[in-house]
Amino acid sequence: MIHGILNVRKEKGFTSHDVVAKLRGMTRQKKIGHTGTLDPDAEGVLPVCLGKATRLCEMMTDKEKAYEAVMVLGKETDTQDLSGTVLDTSATGHLTEEEVQEAILSFVGIYDQIPPMYSAVKVGGKKLYELAREGKEIERKARRVEIRSIRILEMRLPEVRFEVVCSKGTYIRTLCHDIGRKLGCGACMGDLLRTKSGNFTLDQSRTLSEIQEYLDGGRIGEILVPIDAMFPDAPKVSVKQGKEKTVYNGNALSPDQIEDHIPEKDGETIRVYGPDGRFLALYRYAGREKKYQVEKMFYSPE
Repeated sequence: MIHGILNVRKEKGFTSHDVVAKLRGMTRQKKIGHTGTLDPDAEGVLPVCLGKATRLCEMMTDKEKAYEAVMVLGKETDTQDLSGTVLDTSATGHLTEEEVQEAILSFVGIYDQIPPMYSAVKVGGKKLYELAREGKEIERKARRVEIRSIRILEMRLPEVRFEVVCSKGTYIRTLCHDIGRKLGCGACMGDLLRTKSGNFTLDQSRTLSEIQEYLDGGRIGEILVPIDAMFPDAPKVSVKQGKEKTVYNGNALSPDQIEDHIPEKDGETIRVYGPDGRFLALYRYAGREKKYQVEKMFYSPE
């Protein structure tokens, strides 16, 4: 079984679920999960976890994201992007570049965003897009998101291409929609490219066909990110010979069971390896108990 993270470049036409399904067939293993949904028409970075790395999926979903998007002013659709049915159109000829820029940049910071009906958000156990396909629209609670930065790359009204860095759970379609409402002309999203998800960047991503080539050549390890590489700031320590079972059983570790002496700091996370160099778990130091407690276990009997 393959254990690690692949930086997939999702192409247009695939859902995130499609990517996972195709990788299951390519690798012939079931234990695979993605770390953040991308719309079918969107493309870009989609980290996918394989094997033991699936235990990281939730943790990685929380990471900061970066996108390049095209906003089309003067048009609103039911999906908030160009794939949907047009609901309204408005003239934009009166808008100046200065007005548009001011409206866009006003969204930098924290704001309450209402998720779109065509989204995977669940309400009452049902996904919103399922209700939308039934012709239903329900009230949705706003969710607090953070737009950390916006950089305008090109402005050819009524289209604007911009780069945005944001928190998890931010819908760029809805950001475009909200900017359009602020300008009084409406807007929807055109193209969307995710350029970054956590530490995973577009220039290091690979398409499914490229990944297949690495698999066929027995070189998948060249592009597979090891699980422990996701915690570069956590000190690396080895458990003493004969004490591995303590970790295997998920029990607490005392400092004298560790080969490497490091200062004990309350709340600090460490990467624990076996005497054979195999990464086993993340532990966190509990100052009151003067022991390391399991934070996340990655050991499993092969």
